[in-house]
Amino acid sequence: MNVFESMSHAVGIPSVVLASLAAGLLLMLGGVVIRRQIAAAGGGIVPDEGFSLRNAVELLLEMLVGLAKQTIGPEYRSYMPLIGTLFVFILVANLMGLVPGLESATSSPNVTFAWAIISFLVYNTVGIRRHGFWYINQFLGPSFFEVSIGGKKIHVRLLAPLFLPLETVLHFARILTLGVRLLANMSADHVVVAVWLGLLPPLVPAIFMGLGTMIAFLQAFVFSLLTMIYIGMALEEAH
Repeated sequence: MNVFESMSHAVGIPSVVLASLAAGLLLMLGGVVIRRQIAAAGGGIVPDEGFSLRNAVELLLEMLVGLAKQTIGPEYRSYMPLIGTLFVFILVANLMGLVPGLESATSSPNVTFAWAIISFLVYNTVGIRRHGFWYINQFLGPSFFEVSIGGKKIHVRLLAPLFLPLETVLHFARILTLGVRLLANMSADHVVVAVWLGLLPPLVPAIFMGLGTMIAFLQAFVFSLLTMIYIGMALEEAH
């Protein structure tokens, strides 16, 4: 039994909610610390010496910003608050699961599918806001030729009856793939680490802890990258 399960019995709140709140609290505390460092004299210009929380966060944000520029395009700034929050929350939640006695929020389908639904709703909202009714072209397959009606060019998509149900299913399947990928990888990773911690001396579990840390970063990165890709695709004109 982990700390959050023990607290759950005491306060009557599901352990996954407590784990999510703990991850959120860690993020807020980290934000306060970094904000104070930046607000100090020269804090916004001069980096910290050596390795620090601020340097680590700035490095991660630079990576995300560079990736967002390439994937989303010039409007990437509008979506960085969502992408940054998504990446950092998933990363912290993943890493919490590697600490003996703690529970990872991302080991629960309630959390992974909640983020997947948020990603799905965001990128479809982006597409509708950009293209209006014609966002439906994303679901109608390729355009074979154009006709001009009332001075407006209309793409003729002859395979629309075939593509519309198929693309609709595939779009909704993104919720499943996002949620299941994160859930399965993190659940399996945390189980493996816990088993080795209980069976062998510290050296071998330490190896799996290192691998677990790498997987925690990788899964947060993949989830964020896919969200960027979906937003970028929603912004593009369907061809």
